[in-house]
Amino acid sequence: MAGRKPTRVQDPEGVRRNILEVATREFVRHGYSGARVDAIAALTRTSKRMIYYYFRNKEGLYVAVLEQAYRNIRGVEETLDLANLAPADALRRLVEFTFDYQNAHPDFIRLVMIENIHHARHMKRSRAIQAVNTTAISVLGRLYARGRAAGAFRPGIGAIDLHMTISALCFFNVANRATFSTIFKRDMVSPRALARRRAEVADIVLRYVQA
Repeated sequence: MAGRKPTRVQDPEGVRRNILEVATREFVRHGYSGARVDAIAALTRTSKRMIYYYFRNKEGLYVAVLEQAYRNIRGVEETLDLANLAPADALRRLVEFTFDYQNAHPDFIRLVMIENIHHARHMKRSRAIQAVNTTAISVLGRLYARGRAAGAFRPGIGAIDLHMTISALCFFNVANRATFSTIFKRDMVSPRALARRRAEVADIVLRYVQA
């Protein structure tokens, strides 16, 4: 009918994804304290009222951003098919994935750093973050147990300690890139530099666990 307004297609999940994408960029750029819901709303395809409808308040939005960031990395981890690889090969694959993912997603590192500044105050509200990371530790624990049973890994290493070692070695290359490369005039971002460091990190972790 002439003059009739077009029907608006409702896409609540699309709206929610758009809000989270924009909010992630704003929290990464300005931190939790500096980010503003008004600015986030202005950059989305929706309104401030709808942001509050989906996430209740700024803190709820920030927690949702953190949850999505952890779901993203853990979701990709689940596709690595580690159970069908020999333990040493599986561990190397996990380390190399972690290194590649963190270097390809510096926003994830930035969000973790920001939340550490706040002493994980917001993260403590989230059961989802606890759940996805508990699953990741379980996978690593089973991998380590397979390595022990095969005589490939030495005894006495906890899954959380192993996860912490992997995370620390991979995290550093992103979190400390600006300061470390400036102080020591070290190339940390070229494909050659990344490939070299990736191999070094994987070797360090394998030597740490091997019998």
